[in-house]
Amino acid sequence: MKVILMKQMIEEINSHLEILLNKPKDGAVKEAMKYSVMAGGKRLRPVLLLSALKAYGYPYQEYLDVACAIEMIHTYSLIHDDLPAMDNDDLRRGRPTCHKQFDEATAILAGDGLLNEAMNVIMQSSIEDHLKVQLASLLFKSSGASGMIYGQQQDMYYENHQASLKELEDIHHYKTGCLIAAPLEMAGIVVGKEQEALRTLGFHLGLAFQIQDDILDVTSDSATLGKTAGSDIENGKSTYVSLLGLEKSREYANELFKQCLEDIYGMTCNHGIMIDLLEKVIKRVN
Repeated sequence: MKVILMKQMIEEINSHLEILLNKPKDGAVKEAMKYSVMAGGKRLRPVLLLSALKAYGYPYQEYLDVACAIEMIHTYSLIHDDLPAMDNDDLRRGRPTCHKQFDEATAILAGDGLLNEAMNVIMQSSIEDHLKVQLASLLFKSSGASGMIYGQQQDMYYENHQASLKELEDIHHYKTGCLIAAPLEMAGIVVGKEQEALRTLGFHLGLAFQIQDDILDVTSDSATLGKTAGSDIENGKSTYVSLLGLEKSREYANELFKQCLEDIYGMTCNHGIMIDLLEKVIKRVN
């Protein structure tokens, strides 16, 4: 995918999010929802869906509602993850976290609001009903108590217990991998093929992405990251860097990115679009 195409997708996602986030009733919760979603971010997860659809020759604009629903769920998870009861972070996407900008109650409700609006957005979209049901089912399973939320639970548990490599991979299979694999697998549902291959690619990419996060947490600064650098150490989290060391973590991430490349070449899609996106992830600095 050329950089200009990815930029176009992000602009389309942002424009559509603006429209969707103006629909709820006015008040502090609506403002907090808009504040958190429109703070920026890489839009990786919705772009994964749209890029995969484009790679298989599908008109991706027809699925902007679904892409925005994915971003809503991702942002809700960040709002709740930043709360004092969880990671207690003050900075997100280069701005004060939602509970710092507003208050804890409003932040909790804003997260709840985004989660529920995500379902409304998919159900009110113009795609075929059978696809609505399949896509919503997969998305909410991936982000629910047997997916992302389970991973967050385990992540909190291992703040006080040292995780083994297998346990760490299990945490991030769910906490990070599920919501990165889901958009790709959802694209597979739409195009009607290679669903399992896309899912596998997503989990390899999700693990590599998380290892990158752990590396950046100790090698970058808050201004570049847009969130508090060194917070993993401060919170006593088990990370790849704390377990394997910096160099071995980098080697592991590179191995996974090579595996992603093999995954892509094994598919029947436009390889260039997916490889360009993969390279964008590999070169990220935040």
